[in-house]
Amino acid sequence: MLTALSIRNVVLIEALDLEFAPGLGVLTGETGAGKSILLDSLGLALGMRADSGLVRAGEAQASVTASFDPGAAGARIAALAEETGLEVEPGEPILIRRMLKADGGSRAFLNDQPCSATLLREVGAMLVEIHGQHDDRGLLNPAGHRALLDSFGRCDSAGVGQSHAAWRAAADALGRAREEVANAARDRDYLTHVVAELQSFAPEPGEEAQLAEERATMQKGARLLDDLSAIEALIGGSEGGLAQLRQAARRLDRIGAEHPLLAQALTLLDRALIDASEAEDALAQAAEALNADPARLEAVETRLFDLRALARKHQVQADDLAALAEELAGKLARIEAGEEGLAALEAEERETRAAYEAAAKALSERRAEAAERLDAAVAGELAPLKLDAAKFRTSVEPLPESQWGPGGADRVEFLISTNPGAPFAPLTKIASGGELSRFILALKVALAEQGGAQTMIFDEIDRGVGGAVASAIGERLARLAEGGQVIVVTHSPQVAARGATHMLIAKSSEGTVTRTGVKPLDEAGRREEIARMLSGADITAEARAQADRLLERV
Repeated sequence: MLTALSIRNVVLIEALDLEFAPGLGVLTGETGAGKSILLDSLGLALGMRADSGLVRAGEAQASVTASFDPGAAGARIAALAEETGLEVEPGEPILIRRMLKADGGSRAFLNDQPCSATLLREVGAMLVEIHGQHDDRGLLNPAGHRALLDSFGRCDSAGVGQSHAAWRAAADALGRAREEVANAARDRDYLTHVVAELQSFAPEPGEEAQLAEERATMQKGARLLDDLSAIEALIGGSEGGLAQLRQAARRLDRIGAEHPLLAQALTLLDRALIDASEAEDALAQAAEALNADPARLEAVETRLFDLRALARKHQVQADDLAALAEELAGKLARIEAGEEGLAALEAEERETRAAYEAAAKALSERRAEAAERLDAAVAGELAPLKLDAAKFRTSVEPLPESQWGPGGADRVEFLISTNPGAPFAPLTKIASGGELSRFILALKVALAEQGGAQTMIFDEIDRGVGGAVASAIGERLARLAEGGQVIVVTHSPQVAARGATHMLIAKSSEGTVTRTGVKPLDEAGRREEIARMLSGADITAEARAQADRLLERV
């Protein structure tokens, strides 16, 4: 609910501070007094387009500050503010402020925290509905008609939303699986060849290092064999060192008894023979170990080179070839089993789609029933508002499948026909300014129990009507204001008389300076203003008496 409005340097308003109360508040004044300036100022605070022409001549900037008791919208506003990094406690008063410079720049604030004009518009839409002849939001915007009908008919779309989410999840999973199988199927021949090649080669982790080590050992042996052969020739054979040592030992054995030192020499020579024999055996074993089989060396080299070539071909390390073979074999297996998997996913998609269609159809039926009740409720409001030749219809039409969503499969739009036999069309297409405002009022009355913004503002809803129609408008505005707040700019005394509060907008001049001011009226002031609205500038006793009767009647 709007509690206060402070305006500085907006067109003819130099400084204005207003307080507002619940119920129906009326704003009256002579034509040109500045009623539109007041609404433009509020619109500026609510995030509407910043027009530098609103800045009072000669001033550097204008500002508008609006205070609200958010009521039920407090929690939603706090959540919205949090999404943009601002802090607003649920339930605390909301203060929105807009500053507009003469050069066109503007700044916006929410509870004294800088914010965007977009955020002010979103917050403002939760707090205030402004219905004027050129309003293209709220009831005139078809985008919101389905939600309004659902609220009126208590059509809960939560189950449809859940069914839609399940269907979309199944459809997305099916789409991904189909794409994977299609992509893989294109590679079937390649995968078959590669898997066969890898499985035939049968690479093993660590094989490259093992082959490289064996190859290096055999290559080293080839280099040492010549030296080993020469050493064996020096030690072994009939002319080798070992044979010579044996011959020397035999001769020494024959003469060893001749002297103690010869016996000692024989003992040492026998030991040398033993060591030399062991050395000969070790050389023979080494030669056997290092004697590389040319066929084996060729086989090892061929395997090693083929292993490395295969790794380069598949751009992996040689030790990863075995894992690659397993991975590609698994992918090939999935291709072959893909159709079975697709069949299961297709069945799930069909089931979830059918569940969504059933839920959406049930919702459509509830909407159709609610549309009939809403049409009847609006029809009951048209005749008293001098719209008895008009007809209202809530169109509930199926959407194309591409537009099905969590809110169902229906397009909802409010249509009117202003004359018998005339086709139905959107409100803004065929209704005149006064008719449009009264249609909005009829809709708001029919939808009153469904809630909305706590503050509703109607701009000259009674234009072009009077008498019983104006009384009907005033009675409906008062009904709308019960438990909330309605502010109406009016030229009708019948509407003004319904107000719980009444403010007079007037223009004054001091020399070359013109200002617009607003003055709250007491009972006596209301009587005079309503009398003026009845009779014009010259207020007669009859006009005052008529004003008294209007005030007494409400």
